[in-house]
Amino acid sequence: MSDVNNTLPSSLWSTLNRRGGLALLFASAVAVGSLMAPHASFAEDKKAIKVGIISGEDEDVWRVVVAQAAEKGLTIETVVFNDYTQPNEALERGEIDANAFQHQPYLDNQIKTQGYHIVRVGYTGVWPIGLYSKKYKAVADLPGGAVIGVPNDPSNEGRALRVLQNEGVIKLKDGTGILATTADIAENPKKVEIKELDAGIVGRSVEDLDAAVVNTDWALKSGLTPENRIAQEPIADNPYRNFIAVKVGNENDAWVKTLVASYQNDAVKAEFDKVYKGTGLSAY
Repeated sequence: MSDVNNTLPSSLWSTLNRRGGLALLFASAVAVGSLMAPHASFAEDKKAIKVGIISGEDEDVWRVVVAQAAEKGLTIETVVFNDYTQPNEALERGEIDANAFQHQPYLDNQIKTQGYHIVRVGYTGVWPIGLYSKKYKAVADLPGGAVIGVPNDPSNEGRALRVLQNEGVIKLKDGTGILATTADIAENPKKVEIKELDAGIVGRSVEDLDAAVVNTDWALKSGLTPENRIAQEPIADNPYRNFIAVKVGNENDAWVKTLVASYQNDAVKAEFDKVYKGTGLSAY
């Protein structure tokens, strides 16, 4: 080879060297791209995931979701939590791949206060929050000075106070947002006492209160029935639809679409209706 090189003009040899360098650079880029491609493909084609849910009736619903996903080639392991504060933290840390338990006002507040990077990907159901009482049959029967329990987390407290406002029990300040607190009460004609309690406790405290605004899932867990419900929030244009959520950046992955489709179907809806007996409604 050295004999041939010595016979080439120096300008031509320089050109060949430059072309060889470009070819080598191109080959290197292709090789790097080939090494990176499987990682992107792996993220999109995940075959086994963990989904965080809340204990109780939803476990029955998710057994059907798991079966639907298996038919689509996706293995789901449900991770059961006992309170609302854990599933988002677990998702943020990567301990689970998705969760399904919350509505948008709750997630918005969690993102604001905790800095989570979580996004909604598919609606599940809506559980209209209600005002329950075991002492009175109607809102009008509530006496002056009645003690009314409400959930103490920001999104559900605001939701509860709006139920009381819709029923004329209180009036909130003009312009109050969905995260209203007792400080936003402008009028309280019956001088009711608002008692702020954990969402999981307020339903079990109804017998010690005159009434309580209780999330429907906790109402079921507490043994409350529709006969104990004396008021309910409107269903139309309800901002409190629950959904499946994942980390930001995963929302367009193929496994996420499979997960959502595994929930949003007739088989799951039938189980949902059976389990929640009309207290919850499919929201997709």
